[in-house]
Amino acid sequence: AQGQRNTMEARFLNRNMKHPQEGQPLELECLPFNIDNGVSWIRQEKDGKLHFIVYISPFSRTTFPRNERTSSQFEGSKQGSSFRLVVKNFRAQDQGTYFCIANINQVLYFSSGQPAFFPATTTAAPTTAAATTQSSHVNKDICMPSSEPGTSGENILNLYCEIFIWAPLAGVCLVLLVALIVTIVLCQKTGRRRCRCKRPPNGKPGAKPCVPTRHI
Repeated sequence: AQGQRNTMEARFLNRNMKHPQEGQPLELECLPFNIDNGVSWIRQEKDGKLHFIVYISPFSRTTFPRNERTSSQFEGSKQGSSFRLVVKNFRAQDQGTYFCIANINQVLYFSSGQPAFFPATTTAAPTTAAATTQSSHVNKDICMPSSEPGTSGENILNLYCEIFIWAPLAGVCLVLLVALIVTIVLCQKTGRRRCRCKRPPNGKPGAKPCVPTRHI
């Protein structure tokens, strides 16, 4: 049972604490609405499994599992209006959500839960390695064939490079070929027009013009 009038709260004794530290003591306190009854501390794992830790009576007497009065891992006590639980050496198996329960007039009252987990560790992204790899790809000549299997984009770039290399060479060869053909044709026309002429006798003026004897 929970309600605004009959509320219970479980929290860290140090209000500034966010996460417990491995190997360090962890102190929690339970604030029930009725301090005349005892309080039990339980821990709930992530999968929902519950573990009984200790029962603390109104006279600060503790009862651990198997009716033990003491524990090597936990301490319980009542101080003023709060029932306190101390985890002497917080370990990975002590992680979970801690609750306190009070049995008042045959009704169980559950407190709010206090999560107690190690800080989440995040792996930094390898920005330096990524930047180095990207720089090596940028600086690599895109026209050089790579031994690694390339993507379709790299194949297209290689095709463009081949076109840029071979197209000018093919154009130059074509121009040279056309120039050679034109030269050959002109030479043939010039040769056909040439003829052998008889020189005028004694170089007298008024001689008849030469008559072509044959074509060369």
